[in-house]
Amino acid sequence: MPLVERMDEEILSQLRALPSPSPDSLLAGRRVVRREVDVPAEDGAVVRLSVLSPADRDPAVPAPCVYWIHGGGMVLGDRFGQIDIPLEWLERFGVVVVTVEYRLAPEATGTTAVEDCHRGLAWVAAHGEELGVDPGRIVVAGISAGGGLAAGLCLMARDRGTPAIAAQLLICPMLDHRNVTVSSRQYSGEPGLWTRETNEFAWRTLLGDQADGEVPPYVSPARAADLSGLPTAYVDTGSAEVFRDEDVAYASALWSAGGQAELHVWAGGHHGFDAQFPEAELSVTARRTRSEWLGRVLRQAAADGASANGRPATFSG
Repeated sequence: MPLVERMDEEILSQLRALPSPSPDSLLAGRRVVRREVDVPAEDGAVVRLSVLSPADRDPAVPAPCVYWIHGGGMVLGDRFGQIDIPLEWLERFGVVVVTVEYRLAPEATGTTAVEDCHRGLAWVAAHGEELGVDPGRIVVAGISAGGGLAAGLCLMARDRGTPAIAAQLLICPMLDHRNVTVSSRQYSGEPGLWTRETNEFAWRTLLGDQADGEVPPYVSPARAADLSGLPTAYVDTGSAEVFRDEDVAYASALWSAGGQAELHVWAGGHHGFDAQFPEAELSVTARRTRSEWLGRVLRQAAADGASANGRPATFSG
């Protein structure tokens, strides 16, 4: 992803034409079994899922699941974007990773992307036994646009009553279409990985001419009036990025609604810093902190499930 100051249809086309690593190269050297699944959407389209399972896992023991939603500003990327992040959890905790290919703007607009994500997650929950997944330990995670979709997906699942989500892990999430925060104004007028100008283009491409009051909170979660009853959340962001203030505000709103959230603002971190420079000291610290939180959540979910079923907990990650 080159640094750009702004984006338009021509630049978007050029960015989409850039080569990206093949799934085989991303999985090379890892003990992972990959399965492709096509889930029909309500409008007849297909939502593709890639199910990535540890090759040496015991199929008789239900595993936790991380449902991964890639970034790309709602206009770029595919289901293998930033996949090294959840693959760390596959190797460390033995989770099954399911990554979803949601439709992008401008070809798909409005709630299409979050509906695709919901459709895929509902399929995972319904096929938990087939996948060897514990339905009580499904964590929704995403980065950037994927983090915003993860937050919107949790709101949608809560309002529809299904599927159950144990936790939400939001990495520098894209949460607010209004682009009115201090941080959105600070990172403007010069090239960057994601700037105020590229953010405005992405939201306009997704929403068209919808008025603020017409934008559903499933698409722009910062608009949600009620954040009660949501799964425990991890929110992290960099101090030097467009989404900083909306991410901090979202964590605060979760607390105000009586929810649980852990918030980290990494000093000096730009948008997606740990995805772009995973070996930098700040990135290593951010990834370790995030993984430790996930481990605690999975242990607690295993203990809660064991207590509810009168059996010993089996998670050892």
